[in-house]
Amino acid sequence: MSSFQLVGLSPSHFAPLFALFPEELSRLGAVRVKATSAPGFPCRISLADAELGEELLLLPFEHQPENSPYRASGPIFIRIGAAQRTLPIGEVPEYVSLRLISLRAYDRSHVIIAAEVSAGTEVGAEIKRQFENPLVSYIHLHNAKRGCFSCLVRRAPKPGGET
Repeated sequence: MSSFQLVGLSPSHFAPLFALFPEELSRLGAVRVKATSAPGFPCRISLADAELGEELLLLPFEHQPENSPYRASGPIFIRIGAAQRTLPIGEVPEYVSLRLISLRAYDRSHVIIAAEVSAGTEVGAEIKRQFENPLVSYIHLHNAKRGCFSCLVRRAPKPGGET
C-alpha cells in the first residue's frame, strides 16, 4: 500500500512580497488581508489556518506550471513569516480535514487521470486509493467550494530514498 506526504509551498518566492506597498501588490493581483475568522484563511506554506488577526497575502499562484492542458493558477493565502511545512508520512492536517476537498491525480505527463471530491476527514483514505494506481505520479488537493489550490501530495519516500 502506497503512503503519502503533504507538502506546503516554499516561502522563498513569496517573502519579498510582504515588503511591497499596496499599489505594488495590486499590480501583481495581490492584496494584504487580516484573518477575520479562524479557520477560514488557510496558509499554503504552513498548511495551517491563520489565527484571528494574522496578516496574510491573497494572491494568484500558478500551482500547475507544467506544459500540459491542465496548466492552472488560482488564488492562495500565505502568512507573513510562515515556514514551509512537510507533514509526517500519512498525516492529514486539520487544514485539510475541516474542508470539502477536490483531489486531482496527475500522471508523469502532468495530465489529470483521476479526480474525486471527498470530505476532509476521508482525504487520507482517498489519497491512498489514488496512489494504488501506479500511473499516478502526484496529487493536488483543492478546496472544493472555492476551487483554490491547497497543497501538493507526493508519494512518501520508501526506505532507501525511493518513492
